[in-house]
Amino acid sequence: MRQYLDLLQHILDNGGDKGDRTGTGTRSVFGHQMRFNLQDGFPLLTTKRVPFRLIASELLWFINGDTNIKFLLQHNNNIWNEWAFKKWVESSEYTGPDMTDFGIRSLKDEEFNRVYMEQMELFKTKILSDDAFAAKYGELGNVYGKQWREWKTTTGETIDQLKDVVDQIKRNPSSRRLIVSAWNPEDVPTMALPPCHTLFQFQVADGKLSCQLYQRSADIFLGVPFNIASYALLTHLIAAECGLEVGEFVHTLGDAHIYLNHIGQVEEQLQRQPRQLPQLVIDSSFTSIFDMNLDQIKLEGYDPHPTIKAPIAV
Repeated sequence: MRQYLDLLQHILDNGGDKGDRTGTGTRSVFGHQMRFNLQDGFPLLTTKRVPFRLIASELLWFINGDTNIKFLLQHNNNIWNEWAFKKWVESSEYTGPDMTDFGIRSLKDEEFNRVYMEQMELFKTKILSDDAFAAKYGELGNVYGKQWREWKTTTGETIDQLKDVVDQIKRNPSSRRLIVSAWNPEDVPTMALPPCHTLFQFQVADGKLSCQLYQRSADIFLGVPFNIASYALLTHLIAAECGLEVGEFVHTLGDAHIYLNHIGQVEEQLQRQPRQLPQLVIDSSFTSIFDMNLDQIKLEGYDPHPTIKAPIAV
């Protein structure tokens, strides 16, 4: 994972500081590419612990076409909570304490952070116990799962992009059209978060499946380690279904940024030496990404440095 660490250092040394949508501020560069040979091991960062089960359950959420955080909470996955929580506390039905700018205030005010965490726990409990509430406030709209599995057409029909691509890999592996797109300009204004992962493309060469992701906006410290592992896992799973070996994961970034309140954590991580990459094991019972379960995948030999915590920008 030296490619990733080199990118962190490159942004620290050469990035420009600017404001951003969240009010946190970033240091960023525009345009960068990393390549990971998936034959060398599974690219899960070792200079800090990255929770693989969260990555796997989120990917399964995408593959299933789900867009409601209830599934994630049922798997103890809190990755998307803040987006749904924001929708709830900004609604006319919310009558609790003022949660304006909760992401930033929770970092600066210890007492507010306590109240925020209480409200978040109440919100999660209600999502899990109240189907009507979950349907209204757990729903994130047309995020990745919807775009991958139910792309809306101008005629009112839907396209299952992911299934179509898997079928094409099996039938016409030499195609240069093995693409899944998540960026639909018509949907962007109504999305909880317009897709950072704009599109991904597969290529089959010499019996190996490779994947390239174009990511328009990349949170390098918190998000990108998840993104690398997620698309590497997707590549492994599709390769297994199609009877192929894995090739490369190519990660192409647009705005590659470090949030200014992550600088200290980045510097701490850069002091650590990478360790040997783990190996992904896919159970022999696996046949298709569309009916898989989390028990069919596991990592072996993952020995990372300890977790480095950092706030998420919403």
